[in-house]
Amino acid sequence: MVSPMPSLHALLGNTDAFFAELANGLADHGLPATLGPMDHLCYRAASNDEYISLKDGLSAHGQVLVEGMIGGRPIITYALHRPLASPFGPVPCLELAAPKAGKRHSTGLEHGEIVVPSLTALLETYPQVPFEQKGLPDELTLSLPPLQVKFHRRSLADTIAHEITNGLVVPVPSGYFQRQTHKG
Repeated sequence: MVSPMPSLHALLGNTDAFFAELANGLADHGLPATLGPMDHLCYRAASNDEYISLKDGLSAHGQVLVEGMIGGRPIITYALHRPLASPFGPVPCLELAAPKAGKRHSTGLEHGEIVVPSLTALLETYPQVPFEQKGLPDELTLSLPPLQVKFHRRSLADTIAHEITNGLVVPVPSGYFQRQTHKG
């Protein structure tokens, strides 16, 4: 007998509560949920074993767009078969991040990313919002501890397509997870 596939809520937790917390955090800063579409959310795994387990479970819910090394750890992105409903509109993609070696990470939904026409216009329209600007010119971040909302001009799916076309994806090294698991 085949066991039923776990739902996205069983794998990720309560995405409705996550989206509501992000929307409320934006509202607390005077930002509407209608700034632009949320193109993806990110789940951070606390361990490589959790990453591998979630990667296997999530494969039933979406098509892999890419898996590669970003910021020193593997990240895989899925185009979901059924976008998640949210106050930001349908969210079509999910990013799963493995932990960075040597750092402790909380497991769970971490951030959502919204595509806006202009980061400069966002800063000028909402000067009172404490955006982290260290990612400029590509990204703005609003911390809503323990969560974040990030703002970009290009969707993650478009960025991935560009990186694949231009050979910019750094593959996960063969044996990466075996080496990480056996480190002291």
